[in-house]
Amino acid sequence: MSGSYMAAMESLVTDASTENRAVQRRTTLKGGRIMFNGGRSSIDCTVRNLSRQGAKLQVTSVVGIPELFDLVLPNTHKQPCRMAWRKTKEIGVEFIDA
Repeated sequence: MSGSYMAAMESLVTDASTENRAVQRRTTLKGGRIMFNGGRSSIDCTVRNLSRQGAKLQVTSVVGIPELFDLVLPNTHKQPCRMAWRKTKEIGVEFIDA
C-alpha cells in the first residue's frame, strides 16, 4: 500500500475518534440491543460510554447496521438513535427525538 493511502486512512480513523461532543460521557459496560427494520431485526451491543445526548456502542461488526435505529437497554424504553460515526467494531450514536 502506498504511503498516501495509509496517511488518508489514518486521517479517517483520527477523525472518528476525535472528541467533538458538548457533553462528556461516562464510562459504562451495559448490554443492549440495536433494533431496526420495524423491530424485526436486532443486533446485540455493549454500551461503552453514555451521556444524555449519545453513546459509544461496541458491536461484533458494523456491517448491516442502518444509520437510524432504536437502542434498547434493560429496564428502559427504546431510544431512537442516529449513527454519528463508525469503526470496524464500534459506533458512535446521537440520541434523537422520537
